[in-house]
Order: sequence, then C-alpha cells, then structure tokens
Amino acid sequence: MSRNTPEVPESERQLDQLKWEVAEELNLDDDIEEKGFANMTTREVGQIGGNMVKKMITFAEKEMAEQGADVID
Repeated sequence: MSRNTPEVPESERQLDQLKWEVAEELNLDDDIEEKGFANMTTREVGQIGGNMVKKMITFAEKEMAEQGADVID
C-alpha cells in the first residue's frame, strides 16, 4: 500500500498537473520524459516535491486570506 495516496482522491489529476508544472519550471520535464520518475535522482524528485509544497502553501494562504474576513464575521 502506497503512503503517497492523496487524502482527496479527486485531487490526483491536479497534483499530477502541478508536478509537471513544477518540473517544467525547474527544467526537469525533459529528463522525466526521457528517464521517467522512477529513474530520477532523489535530489531532482526532492526539488519537485519541495516546490510543489511551496506552491500549495502559497495557494492555501491566499485562499485563507480571501476567506478570512468571512470567518471572523
């Protein structure tokens, strides 16, 4: 059983899309297409994962800021 299953199964497509977006920004998309994720180095995969987390935190902070006024009232 994989520990890397999303809490919300419907989000899997969006997470894959984000993974490719981040890989492209890091210029790793060609390497992934050539070698596949299974053959990437730990450093490369870590860069992708770390940047995905940064983007998700930024998104969550933005959402909370927008909804924050509604929660307080």
